[in-house]
Amino acid sequence: MDLKKYIASVQDFPQEGVLFRDITPLMENGEAFHYATKMMEEYAKKLNVDVIVGPESRGFIFGCPVAYCLNIGFVPVRKPGKLPRNTISCEYDLEYGTNELHMHEDSIKKGQRVLIIDDLLATGGTVKATINLVNKMGGDVVGCAFLIELEDLKGRELLEGYDVYSIVTY
Repeated sequence: MDLKKYIASVQDFPQEGVLFRDITPLMENGEAFHYATKMMEEYAKKLNVDVIVGPESRGFIFGCPVAYCLNIGFVPVRKPGKLPRNTISCEYDLEYGTNELHMHEDSIKKGQRVLIIDDLLATGGTVKATINLVNKMGGDVVGCAFLIELEDLKGRELLEGYDVYSIVTY
């Protein structure tokens, strides 16, 4: 299935000069959404993962259904102030700024095989911060899966040494 047909390109969003890849048309199409989720599920099966970790908010969109299909847990990674219990945090750079991510400090067990799922690999900052959080808790990041990879932003380079899977590349 050609998933690029279901991804809209929006110029100058969220700021001038940025070409935003909008996945909402894909999410609105049941067949395309199922296909993308199924591809990530098959990747996760090959890695024999114990838990899925997904950064907010679009990592939830694909990470939750994959975790559900595999009958394993899903761990949310959130922005500051969004999680109710004690957290650990990591600051990271975005294509257009900086941010901070948090996870509950007890969400990953030592030695768990973790797959990080997000919608987009751009510069790699978000997923690298997520990897750092998982590592702090003793988890083993065995892979990172993305619907879209923007190859010109070279995010894969920041993830050197990790297994990276992208369904669609631009």
